[in-house]
Amino acid sequence: MTKNCFYILLLISILFTSCIPVKDLVYLQDKSSSGEQSNIAAVQSKPYRLQVNDVLSIDIKAIDPKLVAIFNTSTTETSNSGVVKSESGLYFNGFTVDDHGNIRMPILGEINVIGYTLEEVRIKIEKKLLEEYFKSEANIFVTVKLAGFRYTINGEVGSTGTKTLYQEHVNIMEAIANAGDITTVGNRKSVTVIRQTPTGVQMNDLDLTDVNVMKSPYYYLQPNDYIYVKPLRQKTWGTGQTGIQSIGTIITLLSLATTVYLILKN
Repeated sequence: MTKNCFYILLLISILFTSCIPVKDLVYLQDKSSSGEQSNIAAVQSKPYRLQVNDVLSIDIKAIDPKLVAIFNTSTTETSNSGVVKSESGLYFNGFTVDDHGNIRMPILGEINVIGYTLEEVRIKIEKKLLEEYFKSEANIFVTVKLAGFRYTINGEVGSTGTKTLYQEHVNIMEAIANAGDITTVGNRKSVTVIRQTPTGVQMNDLDLTDVNVMKSPYYYLQPNDYIYVKPLRQKTWGTGQTGIQSIGTIITLLSLATTVYLILKN
């Protein structure tokens, strides 16, 4: 009887240790001991400062389009909703920040943009146009944007690879959702963000099951960030992700052991 109880307890312990708890799957939990709902203010996203190899989309408009046609590159495609800028067009015809921190524009020549925000670059180009080529009556209107918010995600997500979102600010939750969410065997408590900065590479682990992750400076991504979602131990054990799967695995192992025993006995 004692021996049977031991085997039953062993099977139960294997079942519970192999299953993935619900608390490891739920995002943004309030883990405060007070039990009261607390207000969490997300860290404000700081303006991104341009780095080498960034690609800019620059559009210049005026009352008379012919006046500024030479400054604009052709990066558009037509669709049912109108004229849009294509990703391939932006890659080939956008303005890439070179190793010296400059972009090269028609007529305007080289303009240093390294370390500047998009708004500062816009003001810089607009000022140069008004000082050297146009009068204020031309009503020059300059738009400067990144050619898509690019990031790379790998590990336990639905879709790995380099992704592009056409918005200015992207947080870690949006990036993961865009990649098909973290799989059941992905470790939501240890998501690594690798960031290239002018001073070197920075790495930080985020616990996405804790609501306080929104206070992290890595909650809002920067262009060209790399995200890695580590696997849980249950993936390497191969015992199943749910209770039903674990029971099925245990039954299979017991059946195999019984078959081997009977073969050896005969």
